[in-house]
Amino acid sequence: MPSWAEHAIWWQVYPLGFTGAPATAPPGAAGVRHRLRQLEPWLDYAVELGCSGLQLGPIFAAESHGYDTVDHFRIDPRLGDDRDFDALVAKARERGLRIVLDGVFNHVGRSFAAGERWFRRGPGGDHEVFEGHHGLVALDHAEPAVQKHVAGVLDHWLGRGASGWRLDAAYAVPAWFWRKILPEVRERHPEAWFGGEVIHGDYAGYVSESGLDSVTQYELWKAVWSSLNDRNLFELAWALDRHDQLLDTFVPLTFVGNHDVTRLATRLDDPRHLGHALAVLFTVAGLPSVYYGDERAFQGLKEERAGGDDAIRPAFPAEPGGLAPYGAEVYRLHQRLIGFRRRHPWLHRARTTAEQLTNTAVALRSRPPGEEPGEEPGEEVVTLLNLGDRPHRFHLADARPAFQDDRGDPAVVPAHGWRVVTQITKEVGNKGSAGIR
Repeated sequence: MPSWAEHAIWWQVYPLGFTGAPATAPPGAAGVRHRLRQLEPWLDYAVELGCSGLQLGPIFAAESHGYDTVDHFRIDPRLGDDRDFDALVAKARERGLRIVLDGVFNHVGRSFAAGERWFRRGPGGDHEVFEGHHGLVALDHAEPAVQKHVAGVLDHWLGRGASGWRLDAAYAVPAWFWRKILPEVRERHPEAWFGGEVIHGDYAGYVSESGLDSVTQYELWKAVWSSLNDRNLFELAWALDRHDQLLDTFVPLTFVGNHDVTRLATRLDDPRHLGHALAVLFTVAGLPSVYYGDERAFQGLKEERAGGDDAIRPAFPAEPGGLAPYGAEVYRLHQRLIGFRRRHPWLHRARTTAEQLTNTAVALRSRPPGEEPGEEPGEEVVTLLNLGDRPHRFHLADARPAFQDDRGDPAVVPAHGWRVVTQITKEVGNKGSAGIR
């Protein structure tokens, strides 16, 4: 993984929705609409949030939602053209922001122009499709022309200024395919980063076999909101134990929301627990991303129907000043937690253990990578979660609040509250003596 990725915090944007583009591509030779430029006034907003880059959803010519690509070498005319892309990259670079693109290479739209050899066929001779979607035709990854095409697309847009790729539906693509095509791309772009969408299964195994830098951590995403809703922090502890094991192989892509799932503010049964989810996201290992609107506690329910993603992929106003003011508090909370993470860059690979665990309370201790119990003293971050109806006292000595305006006893967390503290620790065990957990 390139060194710059160790400090990456993404603002994920779905451009077709963000810019209010039509749901389907206009028929015929309709004119280009330069909507991609609508992202430019938001670059400073992303910087002020604390992010280091934009993770863009599909921007290539497609039939409808962007995941039915018809031309990987052309910007979707609903969004603009090459000049708009180049301008966005240039303005992002001026602010120190990198751009990661969304590559859909498991399937293409029905009107994608290619020979029949490019497509997989089922037992009856018909084209195979992706997860039952008639409009998404599966590519045959064993076909040399497909391999050459995908490598060419990756190379082309990295050459135009992209810093990496999120590979959509990577779980449906044979791992050997990426292992075959990525080396030649990396040879030309050694600083490029490649992450894949993987939902279930053996995350570490897929990374090892494919040669990708990372994959999405859906297990942790699910455990965060589910454990908060069920008041079962044992689920979160179990998921974090699995998460720690993944770090032996790679650093996962972590998130509490994205373009495919119900928004966190809608998913949570108790709005008081929104901060708990964010505190976990930004104090455990990973490459965290913030899905646009989540930083303002946007609501949005994903539904399994045609158009069921519309509510989670909304249009944004022309500039940040057009946002409603009631999300400002959550935005500031994101800023504080992201700022804390940036002051503790070792959290990128931190090892986290659950201590003092009950159904409704837990102390999540994150220590620098390589630090083992009994080693030299060092600063550790402890995230305290309380889902109970009463204040909860944790057994902590010499804990310091992470934020200067955090008043009161750092070991006591109010009902349905959370707190992040730091400790200089010497050995394992909640012994209650100075400098000891």
